[in-house]
Amino acid sequence: MTTKLGPVARLRNSAILLTSCLASCGDGGGTSASTPNAPAATSSTSPSSGPTNPIVTINTAVAGATIAADAIGTNMAIWYDFTQPGVTAQTEALGAHMVRWPGGSGSDQYHWQTGTGCNGQYVAPNTSFDNFVADIVKPAKLDVAITLNYGSNATCTGGADPNEAAAWVAHAKALGLTGLHWTVGNEVYGSWEYDLHAKPHDPATYAGAVAGASGYYQLIKAQDSTANVGVVVTGNNTTWDAIVLANAPYDFVELHYYAQNPGNENDTNLLTQGPAQLTALIKSVQSALATAGKPNTPIYLGEFNSVSSNPGKQSVSIVNGLYAGMALGEVLNAGLPMATWWQGIGAGCSTGGNNATSLYGWQNFGSYGQMADTWPNPYGCAGAPSIPQGTLMPSGQAMALVSQFAIAGNHMLPIAIPSTLPLVRGYAATQGSGYSVLLVNLDQNNPATVTLQLQGATQTQFSVSTISYGKAQYDTSQSNVWTPPVTSALGNTNATPSITLPAWSLTVVQLK
Repeated sequence: MTTKLGPVARLRNSAILLTSCLASCGDGGGTSASTPNAPAATSSTSPSSGPTNPIVTINTAVAGATIAADAIGTNMAIWYDFTQPGVTAQTEALGAHMVRWPGGSGSDQYHWQTGTGCNGQYVAPNTSFDNFVADIVKPAKLDVAITLNYGSNATCTGGADPNEAAAWVAHAKALGLTGLHWTVGNEVYGSWEYDLHAKPHDPATYAGAVAGASGYYQLIKAQDSTANVGVVVTGNNTTWDAIVLANAPYDFVELHYYAQNPGNENDTNLLTQGPAQLTALIKSVQSALATAGKPNTPIYLGEFNSVSSNPGKQSVSIVNGLYAGMALGEVLNAGLPMATWWQGIGAGCSTGGNNATSLYGWQNFGSYGQMADTWPNPYGCAGAPSIPQGTLMPSGQAMALVSQFAIAGNHMLPIAIPSTLPLVRGYAATQGSGYSVLLVNLDQNNPATVTLQLQGATQTQFSVSTISYGKAQYDTSQSNVWTPPVTSALGNTNATPSITLPAWSLTVVQLK
């Protein structure tokens, strides 16, 4: 099985979320599976008496970042046969609008014209670029981000030839694809990445390969003036970032973020620190771009997930689902134009990851996949249960929920959560003439009832509906039953509806 190779640099600091965690979140081994349940909503008692529950305030008068369609995206890779029946529809079920290809570290070994890979890189049958476009991109109406080969030439004897990349751009244009995002290399700042240049993992060598008349940037622009060319950054104010941002031409930068390294997974830390660290990392890149004199350069979050390699059971548990929902919320609040979760389908499965009893969950395997796949036997590793292809894992359920919360062209809104709700996180947005709220309950064992207050709203009555996914749904997987979210139409309420959030859950509230 092909997995994400090697750790990437992490940023550890004291940046906080919009509402900081004032108490620890529970973690630990499994308890008996609970009955799936949905959030309930009621109107507050009366305008004069006011709501009796803690009040979550959404300021509807202050428009935050504009929601970009491509902020909700996923990865696919050359080691999975995406031409199998149902994959396109399953990808659409995620709610993703962008897809990144051909896949992480394999990109620096992959040669698109021959469909081969250096250094033993496996390329599945049928996974040509043309098939990718015909079977996935066009039917699902997805935008595309391509990771170009920087590490190897066609003979696997030296660094990549930028002309190979330029030919790919020309071919994409011939297929009717223009305006794509093309990143030069994948994490090539790291020693784990395949790099046959005379000076591998060297920022000056990398910047020089992107710049100049024979470099990636100009050769790509010559083939398609609408193409967007990106460079990779660590985000940690490294020498790599300083040299590359000062010396290479680029239209955007690509950042990756994994909250933990393998063996160090911790449910509480992931939920209470991971999202804040992602936001801090984004701000670090923005600062580096300002120093380089390019403060408005778009930042693309090309990969993000919970653990940098060898995923264990946390990766397929409700904990990673909760984290995924919050990470996407941070991406939206930051106004990133593009983000692609690692990975959609084809991630396979591993049984050698961290399956400690201190981590919550029922599985004896891990996977980066948002959807189950078959690779090559049911779900990819011996001892794992057979799961129907396309079944949404908790991280996939989270993305599907967020895609209903965040509609392109709308705006994020400020949200204030009182200290009496230390384990509730929230994100808010406009949704047409109404509003949408994403609420996360980080209490493992107890529900939380909140009252929403729409400050500045001109409407006094709303039609309210909810969709919720949480521990109750996930826990049925103890019996290998993967329960979907619960949707409820709650009817008309006044402008201060009360919502009960199940334990360890993501809930999208739509007010129309």
